[in-house]
Amino acid sequence: MRNASTTTLPASGARSQAGSRLLAACLCLAFGGFLLWGVGFSHSQTLHNAAHDTRHANGFPCH
Repeated sequence: MRNASTTTLPASGARSQAGSRLLAACLCLAFGGFLLWGVGFSHSQTLHNAAHDTRHANGFPCH
């Protein structure tokens, strides 16, 4: 006996994969922001010197 009322539902895996990519992108953006601003403009001399060249290469002033 055949079922005539079959419906196709969208795969939840596609939504889950898109959500995972969005989460990963947001975390990478937050981590990058922390590296540039949190570490780059830190008052700690060691952290400041570690980020100095990268900050200037990207056009961020520090002095």
